[in-house]
Amino acid sequence: MELSALLATQIVLPSIPKVVALLLNELDNAQPDLKKISQLISTDPALTTRLLQLSNSGFFKLSRQVNSVSEALAILGLRHVRAMAAAAATSTSFKTVPGINLQQFWAYSLTVAKLSRSLAGVVRQNQGAAFTCGLIHAVGELAMRIAMPQTMAKLDLDAAPLDLKRARAERKTLGYCYAQVGAGFARRWQFPQPIVDALEHQYAPFENQVYEPLAGVIHLATWRARAKESAMTPRELAVSFPDAVGVVLGLDIDMVLQQDPFDWAFRAEAA
Repeated sequence: MELSALLATQIVLPSIPKVVALLLNELDNAQPDLKKISQLISTDPALTTRLLQLSNSGFFKLSRQVNSVSEALAILGLRHVRAMAAAAATSTSFKTVPGINLQQFWAYSLTVAKLSRSLAGVVRQNQGAAFTCGLIHAVGELAMRIAMPQTMAKLDLDAAPLDLKRARAERKTLGYCYAQVGAGFARRWQFPQPIVDALEHQYAPFENQVYEPLAGVIHLATWRARAKESAMTPRELAVSFPDAVGVVLGLDIDMVLQQDPFDWAFRAEAA
């Protein structure tokens, strides 16, 4: 499928059923806790994309674009959040995406988000935008699997969905990868340009005279999370570390590994 045709399709991203249920329950309280609502939405890539899509639409006529869930909630009324959650609840029966373990994908995406936020703080980038980018950086992979499951299944024979070589395999076969797909949808949804750029260039943030620091942050966070999924040894980590990206950002492998959220307290909202 051509990239333009893929981006023209209507894709419904699946939400985490437990998160949707907890969100609806909180919204039903007499005095909903905005902090808890923000935390819940921030664990779900689909809910986050819907909220940012709504808040960045022309409907609200904002003077600036919204980069994060907390910013969106500050301007949106709970009525809009309830409508979004209710819509997500009606689609929770769609719990599978061909060829991908959604529980693993959701947990992995949250890990990349946390790593991205931490690394962004080190290199003085927008941490809210970094968390958002990390959380939704691979929604293009879901879109591709929903739109062309057979093609993606063939690619799985060469590289698993969360393999470090996945983007390269997709680009070799299709001419694009999940990064360009995610950026294309983000552009259509009127997301802030820094987020669109970070998503689009995350695979190669500093190639062809491109300099996208936020994309570099996502690139390193993705490397760390996928290396963990692959259970890489210390030697394999050293060999696979994207030195070129690290040098530009002033980050070496030890600095990246020090941000490891796998040792942090983690509430498994996706369980």
